[in-house]
Amino acid sequence: MISGVDSELLLWDASENPPRLNVRGNWTLENYAALGEQIALLRHRSRGLAAAGRNVDLGGLAALDTAGAARLYELLGAELAGELAASDALSRERSALLLMVAKAMEAAGKVSQRRQRGAFIEIFGHAGVALEIFRQQILALLGFMGFTLDALARGLLHPKRWRLTSIVAQIHETGLNAVPIIALLNFMVGAVIAFLGATVLANFGASIYTVNLVTFAFLRELGVLLTAILMAGRTASTFTAQLGSMKINEEIDATRVLGLNPVNLLVLPRVLALFVSLPILTFVGMISGILGGALVCALQLDISLAMFLTIFQDQIELRHFLVGMSKAPVFAFVIGVIGCLEGLKVSGSALSVGQHTTASVVHSIFVVIFLDAMAALFFMEMGW
Repeated sequence: MISGVDSELLLWDASENPPRLNVRGNWTLENYAALGEQIALLRHRSRGLAAAGRNVDLGGLAALDTAGAARLYELLGAELAGELAASDALSRERSALLLMVAKAMEAAGKVSQRRQRGAFIEIFGHAGVALEIFRQQILALLGFMGFTLDALARGLLHPKRWRLTSIVAQIHETGLNAVPIIALLNFMVGAVIAFLGATVLANFGASIYTVNLVTFAFLRELGVLLTAILMAGRTASTFTAQLGSMKINEEIDATRVLGLNPVNLLVLPRVLALFVSLPILTFVGMISGILGGALVCALQLDISLAMFLTIFQDQIELRHFLVGMSKAPVFAFVIGVIGCLEGLKVSGSALSVGQHTTASVVHSIFVVIFLDAMAALFFMEMGW
């Protein structure tokens, strides 16, 4: 006795115990809509495929393409489709096609399930992923800092191993070539600070304190901070691009094969060059910013350069200069290590170089500003 569905594509034979499901005909894109109707009719009139257990006959299947495999997966379900694909019920090509379609539909089902989660769960999920990535990056940065300090300490015990030519070349590139842009940027910012001070302090009859504002700001904070941010954008990105290109071209692997340490050969010269360059550039930035403020004071407030220098000498203490300069080596080490670390992370293609170059700039600027804020709090609490 046959009941339920009997068509050229499906046959539900309830006369057998357990009932047999016969799949036959062309399960192709042309019959995609008809197959959907037949599957829906089978589920409506019969007790479903569960009643047939594993009694499914695929011997009458004439043709099968991707669309038909999707319908077959819909009919059989994930578990039974996997069992039939692993058996001899289908040819090797059709089994592979059914498994591929099943895998794709399971992946689509997981994506759909994830999208059905609530908005708060999605937000907290993204926040958790971001925190985990941030934690891993912090650990990688701290580990590479320790590795670099260890190599630096070993190098101090063996000065003959230092690559002076490479260090001098890096100082020329990162320090000397950056002087014009550092001087110009700090000069313009110094002029802006002086304009703001002159405008605000004039309301209180205290325009003369514009000198104190400009010199205090550049000696203690802005000179080193502006220089470090500019060097993070200019030098850290250069380090990442250079090491990333060498990584793609397998030059770093070649140095390892030759028995050379990439950290000693590539990282230390760049970090040491920044150790030398950044304090000098910070000093240049301080002088340029103060000169910009002095020019505005002379033009806007009739404070001559001699009077400016007299106030500067009498009222500004040396400790402000020392506080500003003390941050320069720390910022230099952080910028150099982050730039080199991101360069060594590069893998795959030029796209990876661009991604890690962007990451090195963002991370360097973030860490520099964070350390400067922590240093400001520390010096304020210490009364320095």
